[in-house]
Formats: sequence, C-alpha cells, structure tokens
Amino acid sequence: MAVFKKNTRPIKQSAGDRVFDIVNAIIMTLITIVIVYPLYYVLLASITDPTVVNTGKLLLYPEAPYIDGYKRAFSYAPLWTGYKNTLIYTFVGTIISLICTIPAGYALSRMDLPGRRVIMFLFTFTMFFNGGIVPLYLVVQNLHIYDTIWAVALPVAVSVYNLIVCRSFFDTGIPIEMLEAAKIDGCNDFVFFFRIVIPLSSTIIAVMCLFYATALWNQFFNPLMFLSGQDKMPLQVVLRNLVLSNQVNSITSNAQEIAMRQRLAEQLKYCTVVLAAAPLLIVYPFLQKYFAKGVMVGAVKG
Repeated sequence: MAVFKKNTRPIKQSAGDRVFDIVNAIIMTLITIVIVYPLYYVLLASITDPTVVNTGKLLLYPEAPYIDGYKRAFSYAPLWTGYKNTLIYTFVGTIISLICTIPAGYALSRMDLPGRRVIMFLFTFTMFFNGGIVPLYLVVQNLHIYDTIWAVALPVAVSVYNLIVCRSFFDTGIPIEMLEAAKIDGCNDFVFFFRIVIPLSSTIIAVMCLFYATALWNQFFNPLMFLSGQDKMPLQVVLRNLVLSNQVNSITSNAQEIAMRQRLAEQLKYCTVVLAAAPLLIVYPFLQKYFAKGVMVGAVKG
C-alpha cells in the first residue's frame, strides 16, 4: 500500500513576491500611522498644557501635564446624568432598531413576499429624499412623544442601509431549501424565523447592534431638537454645553481669569472628545470580528 507523505515545506517566494510584501507592509504601516496618530494626538492634547498644544508642534508624549480640563469635566454634575441618559437611549434604541430591522430584512429576502420590489423601492427612496426637519418635528409633536425617550429612539429606528445589509445576509446565509425542509416537517414561518433563522444570525445581529449603538451614542441634533428638559439631555449635548458655558464664563470674568479659562476651554475640547469616544473604543474590539464577518457576508456576497 502506497503511503503519501504530506509536503510541509513552505513555498519559496520569488524576489518579486518579497518586494511586493515589503511595499505592502510599508504602505499599511503609513496608513495605520495616519489613522492612529490623530486619536493619539487628541488623547495627548487632553492631558497636555494648552500652551504647548497651541504651538502646533508634533506631540509624542505629554510634555507639560495639565489635567484641569478633566477635573472640570468630572466635577460637572450634568455629565453623569448625560452618561446615564445616553446609556438608556442607546440600549432602548438599539433594541427597538433590532426588533424593526431584523424581521424586515428577513421578510424582504423572501422571494415569495407580495410587493417585495415595491416595498424595497419605497425604503430605498428615503435614502435620497426625505421630508426635512419641519415635517419630522411636526410628526413627533403629533405623536405626543416630544420630550420623551421615544423622540430619540423612534425617528432612527430603521436605517435603510442596515436593512439592505440584513436582507443581503439572509439572501445568502439562509437558503430557501432550509425553509422548504422545515415546512415538510410541519414548521410554519414564525417558528422557522424564531427557532432557526435567529440562532443562525448571531453575526448580523452583532453587526446591527454595533451600527445602531454607535449611531445612538453619537446622536446630537435629534435630542437637541426634540428634548427640552436639561435632565433628559444625552452625553453629546451635555459636553457641548460644558464647553459653551466655559467660553461664556470667560467673557464675563475679570482680566486675570480670562487667560486661565481660555486654556481650560481649549483643553475641554479634547477632553470632551475622549470622554465621548472612550466607551465605544473600549467595546469595539470585542465586536470587531462580528463586524468584519457580517459586513463581508451581507454586503459582498449579496
């Protein structure tokens, strides 16, 4: 009996392949620096004396530590209220968006859905044309959800882009043969969706959670327009008010305090960016694998 040994020797690269790999490594390194350094710069600027930052020099480390901006931000009581409100809006809004987007994406992926093309056209139409701010404001008023959490969560409950990604995922990830086999065993559409489709869709659900949570966390204009109580404002609005209030106070202060408040206002800009972005930067690495896989499966193959 002949025995074939597996060839474990690595494939020898040609000189052209090695040059190609080196050039790619250099290009990727430069792109990484271009992407990462602005984030690193903002972090350094938030703990560096604004006098040094305003010189425009290249920062590689905090040359003159200055943390009064963080002291001012953390001692600002509405900041913690804003964090709490943002967490609530993000959690509730993400759940609502998933409940609306996942079933809709699956339904639109079914070829036997009556009026499938018309419904998809109506969704896509809203990506290019919308009613504008005034009609949206009137809708919120007439629904009696003004100055409530629903005014933040419901107007952005469904993103058409996310809906298209979900539909493409279900088109390729849930074959029609699986549904036909389930129906032969006596499974109806609702049972098939909740007991088979949902367990197989953890990847796209994680991607949608990331997309919607990021959008809700960064919401600024809608809460500013639809919320009136300061105790209901999310983090982004609170941080904006913090910077503005410090700038106004610098105008009404005496001459000796103006320079100090200007330095504080400059650093607060960087501190607010760090405080607003830190939670997402912490959570993102844990969802990155789902993000990459879900987008590739849902967008490229669809």
